[in-house]
Amino acid sequence: MPIPPLRRPPVQRRSAERLGRILDACAELLDEMSYEELSTRAVAERAQVPIGSVYRFFSNKRAMAEALAHRNLDEYAARITRRLAGAGADGSDWRAAMDVVVDEYLEMKRGAPGFALVEFGMPVPATGLPDQPNHLVADRLRALLAEPLGIDGTAEADERLRVAFLLAVETADALLRLAFRVDPEGDPAVVAETKELLRAYLARVLD
Repeated sequence: MPIPPLRRPPVQRRSAERLGRILDACAELLDEMSYEELSTRAVAERAQVPIGSVYRFFSNKRAMAEALAHRNLDEYAARITRRLAGAGADGSDWRAAMDVVVDEYLEMKRGAPGFALVEFGMPVPATGLPDQPNHLVADRLRALLAEPLGIDGTAEADERLRVAFLLAVETADALLRLAFRVDPEGDPAVVAETKELLRAYLARVLD
């Protein structure tokens, strides 16, 4: 999934590298302060770029954080793809694939800069538009896993899977947040139960 439209997309490698440094700086600062305390000037100083370089790409700090969230989602998808390719996942092993989905989220939660605050999207109301973070994650996972797991691509099956993946992501999101409230590293018992719950629920549509 591409980063949301920038004010001026980078066209040269040097410009793309500067954009990367800006997002890296934003992520680092989000580990050190709240989103409310974050400022475009602080990001520019950390990235060692002129403040005008930040505004070249982003109109404000929210746009910058949203771009970071989308980069996180791209990285998450890439991690899952690498793990599945290494494991040779197929349709008979969807449970192992879902474990990979959870495990890679946990790894990013524990170590990816800025991930604790931003994850895959800025917070939106429950009544927000259907491009809110968990919808994006569910759709990305469904598309990512369809081919390696041999998922039925008919319209009826696809709609059922869309709903199932959204519910699975919403459920896992709530339970894994609980795991990190109980233990800063993610309570192992809650993580294990989350995996069991996902296996039991998704078996209805994936078996």
